Amino acid sequence: MTDTNDKISDKTKQLKDKLVRQPTRLWDRFSEQERTEAFSFCTRYMEFLNACRTERRAVKFFRERAAAEGFQDLSPETWPKKVLFVLRGKILALAITGLKPLSEGIRLVTSHVDCPRLDLKPNPLYEDTGLALLKTHYYGGIKKYQWVARGLALCGTVVLQDNSTVEVDIGVSPGDPVLTVPDLLPHLSRKQLEQKASEFIPAETLNVIAGGIPYEDKEAEDRVKLAVLEYLHAKYGMIEEDFLTAELQLVPAEQARDCGLDRSLVAGYGQDDRICAYTSFTALLETENPEHTAVAVFYDKEEIGSEGNSSAKSIFLELFLMDLMHASGMEPSTRNLHALLTKSRALSADVTAAIDPNFPEVHEKRNAAKLGYGIGLKRYTGHGGKYMASEANAEHAAWVRKLFNEH
Repeated sequence: MTDTNDKISDKTKQLKDKLVRQPTRLWDRFSEQERTEAFSFCTRYMEFLNACRTERRAVKFFRERAAAEGFQDLSPETWPKKVLFVLRGKILALAITGLKPLSEGIRLVTSHVDCPRLDLKPNPLYEDTGLALLKTHYYGGIKKYQWVARGLALCGTVVLQDNSTVEVDIGVSPGDPVLTVPDLLPHLSRKQLEQKASEFIPAETLNVIAGGIPYEDKEAEDRVKLAVLEYLHAKYGMIEEDFLTAELQLVPAEQARDCGLDRSLVAGYGQDDRICAYTSFTALLETENPEHTAVAVFYDKEEIGSEGNSSAKSIFLELFLMDLMHASGMEPSTRNLHALLTKSRALSADVTAAIDPNFPEVHEKRNAAKLGYGIGLKRYTGHGGKYMASEANAEHAAWVRKLFNEH
């Protein structure tokens, strides 16, 4: 009887191993060397997050490192093996020439480098009740209550009246001052706490404290505002009108750090979607002699629906590919471009939500991602009956599945 049960048990195990999908934690599969490499990679990734708080900084970071690895601008005279193309300082494409002709298609990964934040309005600086404040406009989907009573850094680019450009970076370096959006004290918040979470911090109250010490002339008007302007002029050469030609963002000032007693997670601002941008970038740099031309594109404006001339809705990718076609000897016609794209493979790299044990009810557990099990692959997006969904067909999903299983 025991022998019979053992045979049944062995047969069941063999059948289960053959037929049943059994995801495993990467931590259970990693060698000691792989664990060391994973932690080392994440250290470099956190350095990237800390250095690149805006989309412009991320594009500059990638461009400089790509150039150091031999990537060159495309020109009519030369088609380098490693190509880079930057537009408006906010959008970047990198490519490595494949062994097969470009007409056979490309292998493309796209990601975005913009993140939710508070933007300064064009005329932001004012004084009220003895404080200098900056008016903001939130960018992308945020929970407004998460942006009050915390240290914020002011980062971005300003084009001055003489058309020169300066980079603003206040609140990131140790010892820098930070800015903050004030919140109500708990014992003054009874009415506030009775409101819905989406309402108790109105967007118009996301005004940032920029200063509190008045300019020395007691007869001057708006003395605190004037003192802030004096500081900005001394540090950056700015005058108030320069706010009109500035892209200034308020972002969390804290540094990215290891999270968890075992350092198994990364806590830091901007991981949607700079985590995919950084991994795509490092993967491309490590690519050698690809069969098809390998391309990575880093877009802006995803958080607001990919609107604008530096977004995925722009013609940036088409322009870049047509330049590659011209350099490779292909006629850069619309017909040839569409034929090239038809023969290509692409992945859209962005973050997805892993199951949160505190809020399991918002996930469909059988089809949600889990931390520690590797990269999450989603066949489709959309909502309400796949409305506005982008769905990969079965053949493309099978190609990706085979590629990942083989590696």
